[in-house]
Amino acid sequence: MIVAVNKPMGWTSFDVVDKIRSLTGERKIGHAGTLDPFAAGVLVVGIGRGSTKRLSEFTNAYKVYEATLRLGLATDTLDVEGKITEQKSIPQLNESKVLAVFSLFMGTIEQVPPMYSAKKVNGQKLYELARKNITIEREAVTVEIKELLLLSLFDHSIKFRVNCSKGTYIRQLGADIAVKLDTVGHLTELTRTTVGEYKLEDCVEFAQVEEQWMSTVI
Repeated sequence: MIVAVNKPMGWTSFDVVDKIRSLTGERKIGHAGTLDPFAAGVLVVGIGRGSTKRLSEFTNAYKVYEATLRLGLATDTLDVEGKITEQKSIPQLNESKVLAVFSLFMGTIEQVPPMYSAKKVNGQKLYELARKNITIEREAVTVEIKELLLLSLFDHSIKFRVNCSKGTYIRQLGADIAVKLDTVGHLTELTRTTVGEYKLEDCVEFAQVEEQWMSTVI
């Protein structure tokens, strides 16, 4: 069974898998692409051996996110959950300036994975090193940005939508955009709205998964 769940903010992707495992008693459960705990949105979950084998279809699919970038403040995690590490003035911005910067990130780009990520280097997850205040060199990875749209522009924040390939770190993209705007920034909101064929409006809340599963068992 493939289920698209609307992951709540504050839950890890593993939390969703673990709760569904406890509910169903099924050991073979996986998901198609981690979402940060502070993020919400589409998490495609496979329940059962046959379904978990299909997850690569969704892991490799293009994904769409909506994010809010807070300018002028940088954090160590590149999101709202981190500690402030830098403060910088925000230049006067307008739509044309922001769109000009967005154009620099379109197409195939190189992106350095953030230290606060689950990516492994020499067998160690980067976030485990980051929590020990250890920063190491990371090789850039190639990702593709198919679409980058400005949704709204305020004095201290930018809301944007991005359609991107797997392996794209939206937190890092936001921080890199801020640098190109001659300031710093971090994400305050992040929602994954699409994974392959699944859209946010197609998703079920975890309570619905529980209700549906229990009615099936009964």
